[in-house]
Amino acid sequence: MVDPVRDAGAPEEAAPRRGPSAALVRATLLATTLALGLAVLAHVVRYVLLIINRNTLLHPLVAGAGLWLGILASVAATLLTIGAAVVLTRWLIARRAAAFAHHGHPDPRANWAVRLGCLAPPVYALVTARVIAIIFAIPDDPPSRWLLILALLACLLPLLATVWALVYLVELAKTEDHYARLRQPIWVWWLAALLGTATSAFATLTSFARDAQGIANNTVAMTLAYLLTLVATVAVARVFEGFERRPVERPVHRWVVVADAAPAPDISEPGAPGESLESEQQEPAA
Repeated sequence: MVDPVRDAGAPEEAAPRRGPSAALVRATLLATTLALGLAVLAHVVRYVLLIINRNTLLHPLVAGAGLWLGILASVAATLLTIGAAVVLTRWLIARRAAAFAHHGHPDPRANWAVRLGCLAPPVYALVTARVIAIIFAIPDDPPSRWLLILALLACLLPLLATVWALVYLVELAKTEDHYARLRQPIWVWWLAALLGTATSAFATLTSFARDAQGIANNTVAMTLAYLLTLVATVAVARVFEGFERRPVERPVHRWVVVADAAPAPDISEPGAPGESLESEQQEPAA
């Protein structure tokens, strides 16, 4: 048997992946899911305590525990969500490189473009919202409604650029012929991530509230933001597992069975034409 592809000089092994391992991605997504679930629970508890506090004075320890539980859960969820976004972006870059290399050409998107399209829009929206919230919190009077709307538009309009993250993932799914199977979780992830980031920006922007109703409304917004981000994390975990179940294939080696060369006919065998002619020319024995 011979291997024409191997004989032609094809490499025996695929190039090693430069991205994070599947175990690291799974561990990061699991930790992020747990942190987001804890953040949702902490903010629900905080909202319940706010409702109780309207008619009943809470013990300082209970009020402080509810406040710090929400703060710590928010910090953990935020840090792990950022870490998950970075790890998944690295995985996407490595997976795209392997998929396009398998088809014989490099990734048409530069690595910096993929990083920028996946990470820059949400980071810009949340950082801008935090800066504006700090500015709004300086004066005693709350900002006017029109000023708040303009600030919200300044935070949310750049989120339209998150469509690039969707484009990069859809390109990968179509390149590997997985899009028909992963269409639903991909779109669920993108819509939930977009709505979650927008809600987070709104909640961050309105965190300057000092009255009881404003604090309660902000708590509801933060709860919804963490819940949407949790849905997006679960959806992107499904997308990741959908790709990992069918890894990028290695170059196919087709083994071809080659028959042995036919042996030359033996003219000395009985029935051969030469022997028959010689027998006819001999005289019979006496």
